[in-house]
Amino acid sequence: MAKIIFGLGYLGLRIAEQWIRRSQPQEATSERIYAVTRSPEKGALLEQRGLCPVVGDIAAEKLPLDAGISTAVIAIGYDRGSSQPIGEVYARSAQNIVDSLSDSVERVIYISSTGVFGRASGEWVSEETPAEPLREGGKACLAAENILRQSRLSERVTILRLAGIYGPDRIPRRADLAAGRAIDAAPDGYLNLIHVDDAASIVLAVDDQKMGGELFLVSDGSPTLRRDYYAELARIVGGPPPQFATPAIGSPAAARAASDKRISNAKLMAQLKPVLAYPSYQEGLAAIVREEDSRNR
Repeated sequence: MAKIIFGLGYLGLRIAEQWIRRSQPQEATSERIYAVTRSPEKGALLEQRGLCPVVGDIAAEKLPLDAGISTAVIAIGYDRGSSQPIGEVYARSAQNIVDSLSDSVERVIYISSTGVFGRASGEWVSEETPAEPLREGGKACLAAENILRQSRLSERVTILRLAGIYGPDRIPRRADLAAGRAIDAAPDGYLNLIHVDDAASIVLAVDDQKMGGELFLVSDGSPTLRRDYYAELARIVGGPPPQFATPAIGSPAAARAASDKRISNAKLMAQLKPVLAYPSYQEGLAAIVREEDSRNR
């Protein structure tokens, strides 16, 4: 049987790499891993990494796919240069994926976002919390979730609502902190995070454990105040203590501050039982900065 990934961005590539490391490319029985991309050039690069590229725009059309696909991962991001609104891109992609997959597919894993939740005033949020998104990204994710839930594949769909992904080459504001520039964020609001490698491992665990019809919130389970997070990052990079500025009204930073919440990963840990390599941002940041510094020497 084969696997397919829709969306080869920051997380999608990590998922692919973990699957490739597990495979045995010298054996004829090794699983094929398909990767859907709009770019022929990126397709050629993906092929060099051991993937089987499928070139096409899933947001625009149904694609002819291998009938032997057992697991589909949907990790589609939004191209901010797109002429189409995010809600339309996500909804069309979800429907076209359902229409493209054969009835023999066993698992569909959708990478959603905790942005589907609205204001929480610092309270804990779980899978039972009503989804009331404030921002367009959260609304788009929820609409795509609903398309998958109402499809003929609904019992095979597992939705993973991810907290903020961080990892190598993705530590926002590192340069600002090192230079002592103010951070436009609410210092006493909560950050909910998951390291990209842990997020990818959780996707593989859902597949390994043959889950379907499930919903999980995916975070490291260690919400932190922004002031504490940025203070730790400043310490690691050798910058001065962080300074904060009030986000401009209507800005993305102001919208993030309005949806202050703490994400519970209790269900994830109880049912999936993942062993997180980075159970809090302290371990994750230290490892990332060490890696990036050694690479740049």
